Amino acid sequence: MSAGATQKTTGVARHVTDVLQPRNLLLAGMTGIGLAAAGHWTGILWGLLGALCAGIVPAAYIEWERRRGTWGDRHVVDRGQRAPIFLVILGSIGTGTPAMVLGHAPRGILLAMVALWAMTVVLLTVNTVWKISVDSAVASAVVTLTALVHSPWWIAAYPVAVAVCWSRVALGYHTAAQTAAGAALGAASAAAFLG
Repeated sequence: MSAGATQKTTGVARHVTDVLQPRNLLLAGMTGIGLAAAGHWTGILWGLLGALCAGIVPAAYIEWERRRGTWGDRHVVDRGQRAPIFLVILGSIGTGTPAMVLGHAPRGILLAMVALWAMTVVLLTVNTVWKISVDSAVASAVVTLTALVHSPWWIAAYPVAVAVCWSRVALGYHTAAQTAAGAALGAASAAAFLG
């Protein structure tokens, strides 16, 4: 592959990984899941709370640490530095879920939160010995959760998860096996709680 073609591929991969990062997918996906689970506009609020806990708070933490100089960017490529992020995600989802229970959130959004929490526990555990792809896991989980809560037709959006996997490999952040494992974990976590 020529240098120009390689540069173009890298540029496309970077754009894909930035647009389809977990924060963005969770914001869109959880909002849609909340709406579908409630069947009316109040579900959007539950979805936004889910997105805040599962995606926005962790992304804000990563950005805060990045500005402090802990990490170079949001990708945190060093496996040894990733544990605090998982703990923030677990704490954030673990705080939001009881608030949803107390507020009588729809069952579908609650189960989505539990699935994401369980997925994060597995990601943290696997990460102690192997660098599994979080971006791939989230992309796969969001598509699968949306298909299970909203409509099975949403599984047609699975190329989004495939694009995330491709971008992570193309950028050298993960191997194909690490992205495949992440995607499989995301789908399995969603199916286990909502299937």
